Amino acid sequence: MSATERLVFRWDLDKTYLKSEFETLREMMRIPFEKAEDKIAAPGVAALIRGLREAALSRGRSVRVYFISASPPQIGRAIRRKLELDGIVYDGIVFKDQLHRLMRGKFRHLREHIGYKLTELFKARVAESPGSAEYLFGDDWESDPLIYSLYADVVAGRVDAVELEALLRAMRVDTPLIAEARTLAAALEPADAVRRIFINLERPTPPAQLRGYGARLVPTFNYLQTAACLYEDDVMSPAGVIQVARSLLDDSAYSPERLTNSLADIERRGHLTPAAHAALRQALTAAGLLAAPARPSLSERWRRWRRRRQEPARPVARLPAIDYRTMVGLQVPADAATE
Repeated sequence: MSATERLVFRWDLDKTYLKSEFETLREMMRIPFEKAEDKIAAPGVAALIRGLREAALSRGRSVRVYFISASPPQIGRAIRRKLELDGIVYDGIVFKDQLHRLMRGKFRHLREHIGYKLTELFKARVAESPGSAEYLFGDDWESDPLIYSLYADVVAGRVDAVELEALLRAMRVDTPLIAEARTLAAALEPADAVRRIFINLERPTPPAQLRGYGARLVPTFNYLQTAACLYEDDVMSPAGVIQVARSLLDDSAYSPERLTNSLADIERRGHLTPAAHAALRQALTAAGLLAAPARPSLSERWRRWRRRRQEPARPVARLPAIDYRTMVGLQVPADAATE
């Protein structure tokens, strides 16, 4: 990655940064009345965002951090205060105008976030430098894997405006938002900008269920796994990864053994190279966050050698075409969908 390349980190807010609870109408109604002190950040997330900015600035890179929320703007003051308390420097935040939708009788669209998030992402990209590299952060609670992947492929020119319209109609997105999304998509300068998409497994969804989105999308069980992948991409320093791990130990129910297992899991699933895993394990052990590994017995070393021989090679990171039509249940030709 070029030292002069601008880095853009786009974060979902609910279930990704904040441990939001809105599964019931009562919980949704309570959110606007919560104070900043009542809101809880996901373990390690604040340390991760601070580490990303520090790493970029220390290397002379331009960096931007943005948040997008499906919560109403009425909670904006509390959210901004919460980010301030967590020491988060950010460059923009947008909220969904739920009250406006209620006034229009659009009750169904209170939980429809695809059109809203896509149009906001397109607006942000149109205003962004064409050469900027993006990292996207969401969760598995609703549609972030689909939204972010579709956004990335539209920006890259792999999905054109006509196909985008057909897909959004199949997903029953509000008609004005479809028109807006198509107009914005047509104005984009094609660029393979999105480097990785990180999905926080809040439900948690089995990672295998997200394989259809390709290697660009990384399902993670905690923010140490996210930080490790960002370290491999040279946008996170070892010191930053250490701070995330320390946050998980201090602020959550993590143990050194659980951290060790998390690093091993993200490597096993093919999102982290053995070399990066070994370097981070050494750094975390030196920082006193992981127990020093015991020397394996001869029989254990033999089992590990056999297992490596039998396991398939680590998949090459590539971007096969994502079958969006099957995902959204669209079976008609693209030209027929827009008639």
